[in-house]
Amino acid sequence: MNPHEIYKLIEDSMVQVEEELARQSRAGIQLIDSIGQYICDSGGKRIRPAILLLGAKMCGYDGPVGPRLGAVIELIHSATLVHDDIIDNANVRRGRASVNAQWGNEITVLMGDWLYMTSFSMALGERRLKVLDVLIEATRKMVEGELIQLTLNGNLDITESQHLDISMRKTAFLFSACSQLGGILGSAGKEQEECLRLYGLNVGLAFQLVDDVLDLTSNESILGKPVGSDLKEGKLTLPLIYLIRDGEPRHRDLVREALRENDPDSPNKNAVLKLVRDYHTADRVLEKAHEYAQAAKDCLKNFPNSEARQALLSIPEYIVERDR
Repeated sequence: MNPHEIYKLIEDSMVQVEEELARQSRAGIQLIDSIGQYICDSGGKRIRPAILLLGAKMCGYDGPVGPRLGAVIELIHSATLVHDDIIDNANVRRGRASVNAQWGNEITVLMGDWLYMTSFSMALGERRLKVLDVLIEATRKMVEGELIQLTLNGNLDITESQHLDISMRKTAFLFSACSQLGGILGSAGKEQEECLRLYGLNVGLAFQLVDDVLDLTSNESILGKPVGSDLKEGKLTLPLIYLIRDGEPRHRDLVREALRENDPDSPNKNAVLKLVRDYHTADRVLEKAHEYAQAAKDCLKNFPNSEARQALLSIPEYIVERDR
């Protein structure tokens, strides 16, 4: 299935997700309503709620709680993004000014907190403790990932294992929450629910590794932010970890200088981007992303065939091939 066919399968539910997002992003307070509308209008692929809805549909559930939880997931995701942009001092998100660039850090911190509280208020309204447990655990892991990453920023000795642990916490756990919630809504058994959780975890890892590659190999019009943003923010991602580990000693010094600089057009940054291409480290990371994508698909092998299952099988391939 291509992305259009996937979203067509859950089109009505995705419309409900958007309506719920718009409704929950309003508080009758002009500032909150303006920022909430700005965030809703920023778009995004909505892949996380799509995974939740498809997982539920595959397990036999197609009711109103799915879109509501899809909106909860998007609010949590939005909250993490606005907080991340403050931490990273990012001025651009999805091709336009970030919330902190528009309204300042103080307001944006509070808006992120408001989004978190709104999302958990919605989830609490479902009166299902297991749903809350999954969402709280995923959110806690995301915060832990951000804290671990901050302690390692600029560290040239970060290992592949450490980076994957950060990626799992910051990105993959929210994906796994989506797919697991689909199983919970569909009253899947313990074994099937665990398979769905692992499906999302592997999809999330593939997604983050592709993001790491695109940050070094794509262009600003596709990324919606400057190329090399991770370098600017002091983040050593897997293509650079491979370059330092397997390249020449001078490459380590070059990466160090690029991490120290705050110039998007610096010769050191451009030299690092060229080395990533010349040494094919980005290609190696993409191979690893494909392995996670395959692992995700393997998690669905014991589910009965259906259109929803076929859509979930297509999502990992769509992720590793996106924007290429």
